[in-house]
Amino acid sequence: MFVDQIRIHAEAGDGGNGCVSFRREKFVPRGGPDGGDGGKGGDILLRTDVHTDNLVDFYYKPLLRAKRGEHGLGKNMYGKAGTDSTYNVPPGTLIYRIPPQILEEPSRGEAPEAAAAKVSIAPSDCEFVTDLFAENQEFVLCKGGAGGKGNTAFKSSTNRAPRQFTEGQPGEEGYFLLELRKIADVGLVGYPNAGKSTLLGKISAAHPKVAPYPFTTLNPTIGVVEFEGYRRAKVADIPGLIEGAHRNVGLGHDFLRHIVRCRLLVFVLDTAGAKDEIRLKIWVLYGESLTFTTQHFHKEVGSSPRIKSIFQMPKKICSCFGPDIPTELSSRPRLRKDAVLKSSKMLCANF
Repeated sequence: MFVDQIRIHAEAGDGGNGCVSFRREKFVPRGGPDGGDGGKGGDILLRTDVHTDNLVDFYYKPLLRAKRGEHGLGKNMYGKAGTDSTYNVPPGTLIYRIPPQILEEPSRGEAPEAAAAKVSIAPSDCEFVTDLFAENQEFVLCKGGAGGKGNTAFKSSTNRAPRQFTEGQPGEEGYFLLELRKIADVGLVGYPNAGKSTLLGKISAAHPKVAPYPFTTLNPTIGVVEFEGYRRAKVADIPGLIEGAHRNVGLGHDFLRHIVRCRLLVFVLDTAGAKDEIRLKIWVLYGESLTFTTQHFHKEVGSSPRIKSIFQMPKKICSCFGPDIPTELSSRPRLRKDAVLKSSKMLCANF
């Protein structure tokens, strides 16, 4: 199960209370106060991990808790601090603060596919917190409460037997929305059944699902393409888009979310089965509609460089677009490995 958006409730540990105690020892008259302070509560930490590819762990455990600090003891012994709770998230996770929600852990007999329905939250109710985009980046989501003071902290020349103490402060808590946006160098964008998964499988070692029906790819797939000079690039196979994706038609926002961070967008178009006279119009229609879709979803997408790759188109039409179009790839009815690798080198040159 692939989860790229999840709601969680985080609650840090409370601080321990201070202690009221007096030193009572033989041959030590008027020992004075010796109550220790309480321990600090544990924090809720989020750490990016490159080996984590989605947020499915938070689906089974949406309630994040940290241990509270122990109370202070006599003989000026401080309470033990609560253990911090660290949770791994994939790089590219955005954190938003949201209004209180009703969250429950799924039961053991509940089917994961049926229970992973997303709840729409108005953008005005989401407060941006941070963006975890770097590797091994840590962020304190909720800080633990400070420990209380024992009666030793209140002794003075006029108050030699204090009985005051303070309780530990409660830890921070809140409801958050975690949203994953895949980090890739190249994003393959196109309509369903355009050949994006086939292209990714040819230029990388990834094995995306390929089938002769639309919307075969429901979740983004990332492959690594190796180049000369020990260089590499990550290519993301974005699920197919349809007209009106910027209006969230056909789960458009769920798919477009993952191309925001791409440095390069590759529009994969399939014009097979049409006549030569109208293939150029189809190419322009698809290219312009995809450009319109991406530009209206996020400002960063509109500024990204773009390359349009055409499959199964005659050379005479490809020659109209200049030398940037790989004619070796477009003139062949099937995707040959040597032609695809030549096209991938052109992608590397655009970094």
